Amino acid sequence: MLHLGLPALLALALVGSLVGAFPRNALKQGCSLSKYQFLLPRELKAVQQMKEQFEGIMLLSDRKCNARLFHRKWSTAELSAPDRVMLVEAELDLAISVLCLPTTPSFAETRQRPLAFLTQAREDLRSCVATEAPSHQPSKKLRHWLQKLQAAKRTESAGCLEASTILHLFQVLNDLRCVALREECA
Repeated sequence: MLHLGLPALLALALVGSLVGAFPRNALKQGCSLSKYQFLLPRELKAVQQMKEQFEGIMLLSDRKCNARLFHRKWSTAELSAPDRVMLVEAELDLAISVLCLPTTPSFAETRQRPLAFLTQAREDLRSCVATEAPSHQPSKKLRHWLQKLQAAKRTESAGCLEASTILHLFQVLNDLRCVALREECA
């Protein structure tokens, strides 16, 4: 028979109570974006196919757009890590909302894989915001861009927002990669 001393019994009781006090996935819900450091070729290919199909659709339309949301005088790497997360979260929100707009059945099918990937990335990113910087205030650069984004959402047509976002989706993916690289983003 095993005989444990009082300190060992207390330690076992404490560990047992702590294990039961937290949900099973509590430790897994931290901020881990490492899978976005190097995107899978199939995800990149799906985005490229969607972009190419959309460019074909654009050639047939006569949209005149002024949205220049993705033309910035600064790079994502210049932002602090919490600012980068906020930037990419806003970019992903925009991308997901435009990919959910009604469209032709063939384009709706083409965009399903990129939409699922971007939605998962946004969920992962939001867990980072919640755990790492829940009350972060954006820098002046980022705040100005976020205001520009809100103004564009009010003034630009859905079609122009869609065009601007889809045509710059690889920039969004690069920004996501920068967030995942953290201090190594240059």
